[in-house]
Amino acid sequence: MNLFTRFFKSNFIIKFRSWEYWPFGIIQAPLFPYWVFLSLKARSLVYFSASNPGILMGGMFGESKFDCLEKVPAVVRPRTLLVKLPASAKEVMHLIHENNMNFPLIFKPDLGERGWMVRKIKNEEDINLYLKAIRINFIIQDLVELPLEFGVFYVRYPSESKGCVTSLVGKEMLCVAGDGRKTLQELIFDNDRAKLQWETLRVVYANRLTDVVPVDDRIELVSIGNHCLGTKFLNANSLITEKLSESFDIISKQIDGFYFGRFDLRTSSVEDLENGKVMIMELNGCGAEPAHIYQPGFSLVEAMKVLFRHWHDIYRISIENHKLGVPYISFKEARVIYKYFKAATAP
Repeated sequence: MNLFTRFFKSNFIIKFRSWEYWPFGIIQAPLFPYWVFLSLKARSLVYFSASNPGILMGGMFGESKFDCLEKVPAVVRPRTLLVKLPASAKEVMHLIHENNMNFPLIFKPDLGERGWMVRKIKNEEDINLYLKAIRINFIIQDLVELPLEFGVFYVRYPSESKGCVTSLVGKEMLCVAGDGRKTLQELIFDNDRAKLQWETLRVVYANRLTDVVPVDDRIELVSIGNHCLGTKFLNANSLITEKLSESFDIISKQIDGFYFGRFDLRTSSVEDLENGKVMIMELNGCGAEPAHIYQPGFSLVEAMKVLFRHWHDIYRISIENHKLGVPYISFKEARVIYKYFKAATAP
């Protein structure tokens, strides 16, 4: 590999060429003045706390993932347990057996974002390793093995009787396909998205990196559907139909105090998705994004338009709820919640 190729394939250039990899703060910076403007109109810096009265801070930060998911109808969510620390591997194993859960399972922190500390746990050894790394309460969840994963963004104004789906993102897990000549390590470095995950993949696949991958042998490198872990987000808005909106309107109205946010879920088919036959793995409030904007090649200008509309919706819903008697959390209380959240999720 010559010097030019090395430079062009460097992590810095890969990220620079695609805004989807840019730091969160850079993408959000143009929205800051708009947030200030809306805050002045609402006379509250944390007006968004009224967007989802049933979720702490409206789901912007600091909310319990377990508490949010418990609000979702049981028929459309996997079994989920909350583990409060301190806990030993023996205690966790007992809890798993007591609830007749089977490996592999998904462990994730009760507080967190962007895939932090989400792991597939296959045995007691994995539990021990997880307990050494996690510092806050965490969730144990049945692994949902339905083939399709989506993020469904739902919006309902309190003054209106019906809500709708405004964003639909499909998720393509990080994979490489063998050609019968290259090793797994070479395939990873040939794939820009996989190369960015090298520091993690080199550990997970340490015993297989020098293996030549057979022709058409497809290896799913990461099975967690998170953009920060290498998942490709695909704009699936073309699949949004009136029936889809009706299905998620029915589900959403069963969730106390929920008006605005994203369901992360798996389903068997597009038809099942449209009919609400899904397994919701996570419910995110107003801190979630309409993730279809992260489709590779999606225009940054168009993404900004979507995000400005996103914040307009947060404002409108919050104002309407406030007029109905929902209080805004005080700025002092919001600071306490934020400090705790940042301390709990710090590396």
